[in-house]
Amino acid sequence: MPSRSAAALPDSAAAGPSDCATRPRVTLVVARARNGVIGADGGLPWHLPEDLKHFRALTMGHAIVMGRRTWDSIGRALPGRRSIVVSRDETRRFEGAERAASIDEALEIASRPGADPSIATDEVFVIGGAQLFAAALARADRAVVTEIDRDVEGDTHFEALDSAAWSVVDRRERRAADGTRFAIVDYRRTGAGED
Repeated sequence: MPSRSAAALPDSAAAGPSDCATRPRVTLVVARARNGVIGADGGLPWHLPEDLKHFRALTMGHAIVMGRRTWDSIGRALPGRRSIVVSRDETRRFEGAERAASIDEALEIASRPGADPSIATDEVFVIGGAQLFAAALARADRAVVTEIDRDVEGDTHFEALDSAAWSVVDRRERRAADGTRFAIVDYRRTGAGED
């Protein structure tokens, strides 16, 4: 499988992070190894239950936006969240999820209340994969990155965020039960409004 990189993919960035006052805050959620790897053979190249617990707590009660490959790797809608799958295939159905043809349509869907009124519309989490991260990067106000302190083999990458455009507002160092060191880093786009 050819290598995919979020930074190398084209970005239709006509809409900037502050283009619409009513749209939700767009937050990227990604776990990446030291060498930028985020995936291998359609899945995660590590098993960190502590990071999965963090991901669940962070995204619970919000819309999550993912590409079709990410949906396929998860295999189902995640409970307590509104799943929106970006796919150009108009015939494809995603049980328990909504389909959007583009990242912009997905953000529009997430900005409106859905079937479950308990799902917040103020923030939407983009959870992958590489193509969707690339498309969402220019629209994102925040990124929550799990930085795993090891190099791994993989075929999907997410380059480090540009320090000229992003600043760290919080960094929490952790150690997994298996000894793996990682940090959960909360980035904000420079100039993005703080809550």
